[in-house]
Amino acid sequence: MTRLAVPKTYKLFIAGAFPRSESGRTWEVTAADGGFLANAALASRKDARDAVVAARGAVAGWSGATAYNRGQVLYRVAEVLEGRKGQFADEIVAAQGVTRAAAVQQVDAAIDRWVWYAGWTDKFAQVAGSGNPVAGPYFNLSTPEPVGVVAIVAPQDSALLGLVSAVAPALVAGNTVVVIASERFPLSAISFAEVLATSDVPAGVVNVLTGSPTEIAPWLASHADVNAVDLVGAGGLDWAALEAAAADALARVLRPEPGPDAAAPSLQRILAFTETKTVWHTKSML
Repeated sequence: MTRLAVPKTYKLFIAGAFPRSESGRTWEVTAADGGFLANAALASRKDARDAVVAARGAVAGWSGATAYNRGQVLYRVAEVLEGRKGQFADEIVAAQGVTRAAAVQQVDAAIDRWVWYAGWTDKFAQVAGSGNPVAGPYFNLSTPEPVGVVAIVAPQDSALLGLVSAVAPALVAGNTVVVIASERFPLSAISFAEVLATSDVPAGVVNVLTGSPTEIAPWLASHADVNAVDLVGAGGLDWAALEAAAADALARVLRPEPGPDAAAPSLQRILAFTETKTVWHTKSML
């Protein structure tokens, strides 16, 4: 008996749900050999605004969780991703035209990188914070805190590893994220959103948009409620204009990074999305 195929529908991921684009638009995603893979949602300006609203609403809960709790949630993401390794490998083979071994290697690297960042959640503050000597009967302590909502243009030449490499460091410190997935290889980004949705990550902490970075990125960069913009995958765009728009909105900017592994794991990528808070406290006179 021949079974009826059940093709997957790839939607957006906003506020913990999987809506279609409010515009109703889609585009055909093709395989490396030119064949049809799937229809993907083509995100609009309104979708980007909705994603920022969701991300802003999730900041207090995610940043207010203990560092240990955030680490456990992020580690759970790696566990679920490990269990779906075969599916991601299949998607990468079809989309990028690489060998099965190369696809598995990319998935393994993505999992390992996610675990690496998860391990930093309750450690980076000890490295980046400090107790500062002052002339007087005071304690003076500096500690890193999240900036808030981070908009990301994911690396465009990678289906999964680039996305993971850009999203994970922003989450470690307690930020929430709106990420524009690779336009060439968007399908694994939505499959990864399914992993997030089933891994105890609170709704709105990560929001995934698929479509054209050229269309969506300017709206995110200029959005007054976005606190930082990571242009790691925007090298092919007019990123200087995006940087200027972000500056007008008083958002910090990470410029595009060259090289095959632009978002290589680094403590500096975590600290790029933090601000240093310094607290003074009087010493007891007893």
